[in-house]
Amino acid sequence: MKKKVLCMLAAATMMATMLAGCKSSGQEEQSTTENTAEVVTQTESEAVSNEGAENEAVEVTEESAVVRIGAMSGPTAMGMVKLMSDAEAGNTTNKYEFAELSTDASAFVAPLAKGELDIAAVPSNLAATVYNNTEGKIEVLAINNNGVLAVVERGEDVNTLADLAGKTVYATGQGAVPEYSIRYLLSENGVDPDSDVTIQWCSDTTEALSYINNDEHAVAILPQPFVTAACAQVEGLRVAIDLNDEWAALNNGSSMVIGVVVVRKEFAEAHPVEVAVFMDEYAESVAYAKEDVEGAAALIEQYGIVGKAAIAQKALPGCHLSGVTGEEMKNELKGFLQVLYDQNPQSVGGAMPGEDFYFETY
Repeated sequence: MKKKVLCMLAAATMMATMLAGCKSSGQEEQSTTENTAEVVTQTESEAVSNEGAENEAVEVTEESAVVRIGAMSGPTAMGMVKLMSDAEAGNTTNKYEFAELSTDASAFVAPLAKGELDIAAVPSNLAATVYNNTEGKIEVLAINNNGVLAVVERGEDVNTLADLAGKTVYATGQGAVPEYSIRYLLSENGVDPDSDVTIQWCSDTTEALSYINNDEHAVAILPQPFVTAACAQVEGLRVAIDLNDEWAALNNGSSMVIGVVVVRKEFAEAHPVEVAVFMDEYAESVAYAKEDVEGAAALIEQYGIVGKAAIAQKALPGCHLSGVTGEEMKNELKGFLQVLYDQNPQSVGGAMPGEDFYFETY
């Protein structure tokens, strides 16, 4: 139903563009149609009454822009996997090209700045940094996934964050989002991260795993899907606390926004139909990954997002795939970035992003 209604939007927008031929070259008529979230609330009878227009608009024309997408491997790309599969099979309304997956988020900075990518799934703080460094040339379409960090231990000693007081905790991500998130959550739960707990920062998850293997009392804070893989390797290792749940329990109006989907502002302004269709198709992809975990896990392995489907299947619930857009996205993301900024302004590029960082339909 959503896709049909978006196709109506596509037909209307293309007609508006044709009627605007007297305008100077390079300008495009802004869509006066309601945004996608409002359009999809039309009743079935309204959609059926326009069936002829829908059918005509379903076919992507040669003039439609190819949407070039980049994504990191791991949780950031998990919600896109069905879209990747459908695009490869030719079962999408848009025409998509997916860049090679990367484990390095910075690999997408230059392509976005140079216009070599149109849309990318990246860490939330990187999105803010690119926005600041490019004078606002990107904007956020949706929250990709929420918190992926979890406290793990071999035993039953830790059940709340307050239980970490007096312990040594192994963690990764010093000087980045994991550290700022951990410090904030500890402080909010009455644990001074500098004096009440010893955080031993590891260079990577492999180093952290070595400590866990060698110390039966070890406690660590690690990201998914590595948490799931570690639990499969280390006997008795369990997830004691999901930090995403701890953030939600604060009820502070924000959420632990780890990943977002961004678009180049120039592309969004020039191709509002393609962006609207992408948002619909991406939402369907996220819904699929949540509802058919086994099927999504198989695709995740197939596309090299996570090594094994068995690990992906167990890790998916802890990756907290999102897809939240609009005002809710804005409030959740702005609150999270403020937490990072308050600890280190450079973590978000030196300044809090402006209102134009948050996507609105054109």
